[in-house]
Amino acid sequence: MKRKLGLFFVSMLWTAQAQAASLPFEINDIRLEGLQRVEPGIVFRNFPVAAGDELRRNQLSDAVRELFRSGYFADIQAERDGDVLVLKLKERPSVALINIEGNDVIKEEDLLNGLKQSGLQEGDVFRRAALDQISLDLLRVYTSQGRYGANISTDVEPLSGNRVQLNINIQEGQVATIQHINIVGNTVFDDAELKDLFSLKLPNFWSFYTKSDRYAREKLTGDLERLRSWYLDRGYINFNIDSAQVSITPDKQQVYITIGITEGEQYRVRDVSVAGDMVLPADVLQQEVNVAEGEVFSRKTMTANQERLVRLLGDEGYMFANVSPVPEQHDDNTVSVKYFIEPGKRTYVRRINIKGNTRTGDEVIRRELEQMEAGIASSQDIERSKVRLDKTGYFKSVNVETRPVPGTDDQIDLEYSVEEQQSGQFTASVGFSQNDGLILDLGVQQDNFLGSGKKVGFNISNSSTRTEYSFNYLDPYYTVDGVSRGFNVYYRERDYEEDDISSYTADEAGGGVTFGYPIDDYQRLSFSGDVEFIQLNTYDSTAAEVTEFIKEEGDSFLNWKLTAGWSDNRLNRGFFPTRGYAQGASIEMAVPGSDLSYIRAQYNNKWYQPLNDDETWVFSLRGRAGYGDSLGDNNYPFFKHFYAGGLKTVRGFANNSLGPLDSGDPREPGDEGDPFGGNLMLTGSAELIFPVPFFEDKSAWRSLVFLDAGNVYSTDCYSSQANCSADVDLSELRYSVGMGISWLTPIGPLSMSLGMPLNDKENDDTEVFQFALGQTF
Repeated sequence: MKRKLGLFFVSMLWTAQAQAASLPFEINDIRLEGLQRVEPGIVFRNFPVAAGDELRRNQLSDAVRELFRSGYFADIQAERDGDVLVLKLKERPSVALINIEGNDVIKEEDLLNGLKQSGLQEGDVFRRAALDQISLDLLRVYTSQGRYGANISTDVEPLSGNRVQLNINIQEGQVATIQHINIVGNTVFDDAELKDLFSLKLPNFWSFYTKSDRYAREKLTGDLERLRSWYLDRGYINFNIDSAQVSITPDKQQVYITIGITEGEQYRVRDVSVAGDMVLPADVLQQEVNVAEGEVFSRKTMTANQERLVRLLGDEGYMFANVSPVPEQHDDNTVSVKYFIEPGKRTYVRRINIKGNTRTGDEVIRRELEQMEAGIASSQDIERSKVRLDKTGYFKSVNVETRPVPGTDDQIDLEYSVEEQQSGQFTASVGFSQNDGLILDLGVQQDNFLGSGKKVGFNISNSSTRTEYSFNYLDPYYTVDGVSRGFNVYYRERDYEEDDISSYTADEAGGGVTFGYPIDDYQRLSFSGDVEFIQLNTYDSTAAEVTEFIKEEGDSFLNWKLTAGWSDNRLNRGFFPTRGYAQGASIEMAVPGSDLSYIRAQYNNKWYQPLNDDETWVFSLRGRAGYGDSLGDNNYPFFKHFYAGGLKTVRGFANNSLGPLDSGDPREPGDEGDPFGGNLMLTGSAELIFPVPFFEDKSAWRSLVFLDAGNVYSTDCYSSQANCSADVDLSELRYSVGMGISWLTPIGPLSMSLGMPLNDKENDDTEVFQFALGQTF
């Protein structure tokens, strides 16, 4: 009102002066008086009269009104000094300081950003309307969080130099808790069953953590939609939510919710049909409709069928297909569902763009893509390409966007956006491992060497249990068809006694070449040829089993090995998968002409099943089996035994501790012996994966609870092994339960577990806490 009166006064003043002067007149110049902080350019941009203009009646009042609307001035007066137009300006005060007190739920940084977006920040011109608006917005935010007692008070404190300090005092209040939820009108389902659908709950023991008893309007809206879906998915097509009343006590601390519903009658499916532009055979389309006549109608099933039809059409190149399900009700409580198909034109991919790869070469990414440029677009190929990129392990995340080409209705561009992650490491360190003790390590391991997709590794490692020098190289695309080729050479000295195994050492040297052949997008075959030289060394404390083997077979061996492997990887990503499975099998054989002749076979699998839509809760199963035996007259080499126990197999039991023991130190009668391993291994695990609490970035963490089982057996015991049975007794399987956590650190994955054995025996070596750097659960 004051603004309108000011403008009216200015207009009247100019009119009076204009009547005393000759009008119109040409403005020779415009003089500004009273400016302190506002730049003259701002005035001239917002004042639609310039020097050289001929000023006519009513033009000035409109121009002054336009300048006033800019918000920079509290008062504007216009006068004429000959042929010069004089603007006397009084600036609004500037904001010198913003002081916020009382906020806890909303961070001060977020509040300041909100003020800035509303046009209030230190150094800006103060506008009361903006301050009032931000106060109302803050109240709405707190109210949406259930803080109905929140109060926002503001104070403008004048300062010298035409400045002000804004004091914003916030009383956030307490979140109103839910004391009662009442559902009226339900007869088919009882209150308890329906209330279980809600995220809003009455106060309980876990409320302090889940905060489910705190009312929020958004939560109630989501709960009402879940209630609606519950009925619609069970055939109640005419279900309706008549009312949803929220009552708040006078102290604004307690909330009472009453929901009135009408259930209606249950409907069943009479028939299902497909109509429209049938670009695919009707029987092919009908197969995607997963519903039978007489079934209870379900909106969820109807939507799922709609998505399957869209996906089928997308796989055939109709990326802009539209499928509209139309249910038609009948008087006998049945419904006919007709899916109308509008396929549009068959779509082609014009261009595929790669974004975000700062290290990985474009060709490394493009060779994983099954969707080709200039080809017919396929939803299946586009998604499978994304999965293949995820499985490389080079990227933390992979996203794909489909963009229509402007000016066309049958072309799209694809953009694959990747976020690269550390796919290798350089190590030059002194460390400590639970099993290996002090570790001196120098090496390079790159799974994506120089962004080429090749795997290159060089390592020098020295610890109390192992000294190793190794080099490995793998080109996963040795040929354009995906045939891989790799080389490896190594030399290692291993002290098994320091690794809590039988007392002996082994010096090993060898190398080999490996080729891999793809069967399809998921399966591969691999074949390798290796040569190895092994030298065994004993101590005075070496058990009789080792000395017995050396007496019969010798202490040095030159073996030529052939290994065949098969893998089937259908996991959705390389690290922390949430769905799919992976399995693999390998057979290693020392061929005739070797000093030892044996066969060693292994099989392992992993399976993941998500339990919720966002795949944060996942059930997993893992299994591993191994068997080895001699192929000739020689004994099966004990240094090829399998071992169990530890973080990789049965958590809660010490590393390599399960299974048969050797006869112990011959110098100490009654020695219980050390783990000796066996030629047969069985291990398995069931895991429930759940979100890591208290961490915002859950993509780098995985937490779980587990049940492990396993053991190793020997089917051919040495005569000196008093505690070895050649029978495979499944009652000897060891079990453990516990919880674990994995973290993708900048130097590699770190895993830790707390395990409790369930059936450990007197001689078992147990460990509650176990950890390892370089592996994930």
